[in-house]
Amino acid sequence: MEKKNTVLIFIIKCIAIPAAAISILFLLNLPYREIDDAKYMDMWNLRMLGNQINEVEIANVGSSHGAYDFIYDGLTEDGYSCFNFGSVSQTYQYDLALLQEYGSHLDEECIVFIPVSYFSFNNETVNETEAQALSVKYYHCLSPKNIPDYDLYTDIVTTRLPILSAGEDLLKLLPSFSLSLKAFAAEGSPDGGMDEAAVAEFANRAAMRYDRHFNNKENLFLPEREEQLLSLIDYCQKHGLTPVLITTPFSSYYNAQVSEEFLDRFYGTINRISSDTDVSYYDYSHDKRFQENLTYFSDSDHLNAEGAAYFMEIIAEEVPELRAALGE
Repeated sequence: MEKKNTVLIFIIKCIAIPAAAISILFLLNLPYREIDDAKYMDMWNLRMLGNQINEVEIANVGSSHGAYDFIYDGLTEDGYSCFNFGSVSQTYQYDLALLQEYGSHLDEECIVFIPVSYFSFNNETVNETEAQALSVKYYHCLSPKNIPDYDLYTDIVTTRLPILSAGEDLLKLLPSFSLSLKAFAAEGSPDGGMDEAAVAEFANRAAMRYDRHFNNKENLFLPEREEQLLSLIDYCQKHGLTPVLITTPFSSYYNAQVSEEFLDRFYGTINRISSDTDVSYYDYSHDKRFQENLTYFSDSDHLNAEGAAYFMEIIAEEVPELRAALGE
């Protein structure tokens, strides 16, 4: 009898302990989902599609140059429906995935600006770990069928049970031990009233940006990146959208780092794609209205709010496809 009780107790423990652990896991997962969700704030605007935003007439995709350099406040105030699909380090592959997921919210003949940056035919991410970490956010806004290289395990630990991949973020559930993490935005651009030290620091940051985009990379023109851009253009054209290739403004300090040899191949590649697909290309990378005016930049190759607003005014006047969309 005693032996039977021992076996029964053992069986109960085998069931109860895992059950308790799973229960605790699910209970912790509920509040942690809010913490995890906050890490992907740059994707929250997608929730507005189909709700506050419908029949988008003007949009853009792209990495950080798309995310930061296209501000539609003025056009929105004028009654146009606009949307920014850009996100830091986003590749053409994910640009396409987002359009496949949310393209039904775009108006017929919607203008879609496709930024082409110096690193667009390579990788803005510097290693595989960083690339994987950035790809995780798309599990929060794309359905499995549209996620490139979809992985069920990644889906489970990022969207279903993010507590399993919490790491040190788990401490955020404990107020007394919460980590104090600060996100430092790029410092304001030096203006005419600042000293030479500020300008020198701006130039130093430009060299650091160049180093990230160019150095320690075996091939700056990967064939698959060009294929992904062509697929993105093809999607737009087949769905009645109007793709427009565009290179956003860079400061002279960033441009000074880039070799003529690279630029020759860069423009050769873009012009060939533009010609083959019959898609217009507009280049503002060396535009004198921007590259010498540091007050328009948040860092060497990203516009600040003032610069982005001015940039939108300029392309509204100078890009025929956008002028047509605006009825001008």
